[in-house]
Amino acid sequence: MSTEKEKELAARAAIKYIKDGMTIGLGTGSTAAHMITALAEEVAKGLNIIGIPSSESTKELALANGIPLTDFANISAIDINIDGTDEFDPYLQLIKGGGGALLREKILAFNSKLNIIIADCHKQVSRLGKFKLPIETIPFATPILIKKLRIMNLNPILREKDNSPFITDEGNYILDLDITHISNVAQLENTLKQLPGIVETGLFLDIADIVIIGRGDTTEVFKR
Repeated sequence: MSTEKEKELAARAAIKYIKDGMTIGLGTGSTAAHMITALAEEVAKGLNIIGIPSSESTKELALANGIPLTDFANISAIDINIDGTDEFDPYLQLIKGGGGALLREKILAFNSKLNIIIADCHKQVSRLGKFKLPIETIPFATPILIKKLRIMNLNPILREKDNSPFITDEGNYILDLDITHISNVAQLENTLKQLPGIVETGLFLDIADIVIIGRGDTTEVFKR
């Protein structure tokens, strides 16, 4: 079974949690794209929901598929947020941000009643860190942050696109960190968030309520 098929299976399992009248957080990335496609099919059949996107790319995809959208000016909470992940461990702790939308993704997750994470089976790891940890940084502060993070042995790499710094939807940069030697990710999260200029990290700790993965031609569900 292909990785894309596993993503699709997880996505279709996740939308079964959605009920008429709900506000849905729409994640970013290839797995979330499968969810948006499947959700659009249900909307076309008459499902009455409204979505709030985690990125401009997700906004474009949702609108192109006929999913009505809103923003935080019009709602006070999200019923269900469905998003992908780059890694998850046995405690359902996550690394996200491979697509560069971690800031908006975390805002949606924080303001959701239920967070469902969808993935192919290769995203399951015994310990976080195989995937580099993205952090979103203010451009002005990024050069000095790189120096400080090097001293911390986190080996920061400025993410680039077309030979220029990758720019997030909020106009910031992304640094990708090596955390393979870190055993206490909660402590790392606290340390990073205390450095002025770091807007947000890709550590999504104690956020996922349910993780659904595709494995072969079936799905597995993990709950907190």
